[in-house]
Amino acid sequence: MKTALILGATGLIGRGLTNLLLADIRYSKIIVLVRKPMDFIHKNLLQITFDFNSPDNSLLIADEVYCCLGTTINTAGSKAEFYKVDHDYVVKTAAITFSNGIKKYALVSSVGADKNSTVFYNKTKGETEEALSAIGFESLFIFRPSILLGKRNEKRLGEAVAKWLMVKLSFLVPKKYKAIEAVTVARAMIVTMNSGRRGLHLFESDAIASLNTVQQFN
Repeated sequence: MKTALILGATGLIGRGLTNLLLADIRYSKIIVLVRKPMDFIHKNLLQITFDFNSPDNSLLIADEVYCCLGTTINTAGSKAEFYKVDHDYVVKTAAITFSNGIKKYALVSSVGADKNSTVFYNKTKGETEEALSAIGFESLFIFRPSILLGKRNEKRLGEAVAKWLMVKLSFLVPKKYKAIEAVTVARAMIVTMNSGRRGLHLFESDAIASLNTVQQFN
């Protein structure tokens, strides 16, 4: 059985991903890197308090990596701090995992990710995707979900309004931009990671929703 490493396990997608992997018979250990321990215990769960500013390379060892790491400019406090989390932390830890022999990596990015975008958020996501693509993973899966549905720990007023509009006016929204359940993204990550696919694969929201999400659970 395999060991999975999760970055960003306390976020909306990360929490669902952690629960799904813990229920998946293909995995015997789930390692999560956290700034402070989660209020959750499971025999197959290993929580590691991790300093992303001074990463311990020896802790970044597993069979595959799931990265759901991310913040908002409001939470981070500035564009510079946002870039540090959503780009620098992601790229730095990905490079370390690759040097440690991990060949399979899945990243949660965002709809609209584009290194040439004039929108700072989208530009950051695009630059992160490009940097990961250059590392050399045997299998790299990048997910670009639209607005996420699910219960967050923190309040995001702007996102809450956008969610309401997305749901009420979903019949007017192109499939690529439709809101999507966070757990649907998590399931899709696991499915693709275990699909045997090699190379770089990008999934927009509509593709994520249509992926076969049948899994084996014990």
